[in-house]
Amino acid sequence: MKIGLMLPLGDEESGGWSNLRELAVTADREGLDSVWGADHLVFRDDEKGWRGIHECWTVLTAVAAVTRRVEIGPLVLALPFRNPALTAKMAAELDAVSDGRLILGLGCGWHEPEFDAFGYPFSHRVGRFEEGLEILVPLLRGETVTFEGRWHHAEEARLLPQPIRPGMPVLIAGKQPRMLSLVARHANAWNAAWYGDPADADELRTRMERLNGALAEAGRDPSTLELTAGIFVAIDDAEDAPKTAIRGSTEEIADALARYEELGITHLVAHTWPRTPDAVARLAAAAGMARERVGSAATARL
Repeated sequence: MKIGLMLPLGDEESGGWSNLRELAVTADREGLDSVWGADHLVFRDDEKGWRGIHECWTVLTAVAAVTRRVEIGPLVLALPFRNPALTAKMAAELDAVSDGRLILGLGCGWHEPEFDAFGYPFSHRVGRFEEGLEILVPLLRGETVTFEGRWHHAEEARLLPQPIRPGMPVLIAGKQPRMLSLVARHANAWNAAWYGDPADADELRTRMERLNGALAEAGRDPSTLELTAGIFVAIDDAEDAPKTAIRGSTEEIADALARYEELGITHLVAHTWPRTPDAVARLAAAAGMARERVGSAATARL
């Protein structure tokens, strides 16, 4: 089981780049497996009004430069914000900069106010996303792509220089039937979020049942798709963490992390409170214990 860190990119919670850098470096040093960031432009709701967020791709590029071991990825990149061929070009370069550590997380976006504020069309997001994948995925495999669709087109597009890892891992987040069919057709990994203790993750189980149906319809072996989940973890029972967050001692947190393996989840991504390097180190300690538990359980089943 892999266990990674979700960076708190919200302006009011991030502590700025200096803190984000320390969180990522701590994750890399202490043994976590990955570092992720959410891709948004701005948030707006009736209760809090406008809220800012740091730009995901730039932060991840900086994380690639200050870390050596962890995988990095957006969870997830909103493809409607970017031309799909340009996104493929960006991904190939960041994969090279990070020495092959990029997991390209993709989605169709969901927060309508940011689409409106920045002038992106919110309608037909899934259709636009589906067309974008027909350009992006083959480009990442090193192919030359000509495509003419309703919203996207490409004429003999190619990535030069070629990707250092043709066919780098693509993760897609989705829960509705059409998105799950795209997962089955195009993705190396799938993500669902956000959850606490696995005993309470009934929605995750429902989504996994739908995913299995999509895989069966596509004639795809479920073992060829990595299952990932986003979770909330409160260290020292942090008061500002969501009520659903995993809580308790390091050992209790480790137990909860390990139990996700029973659901078939092989990569967890944790939003961790408080937003401090010490909390990240504690998460890493729990992750190490969880891996030991998973390994022991697997050995017992042999």
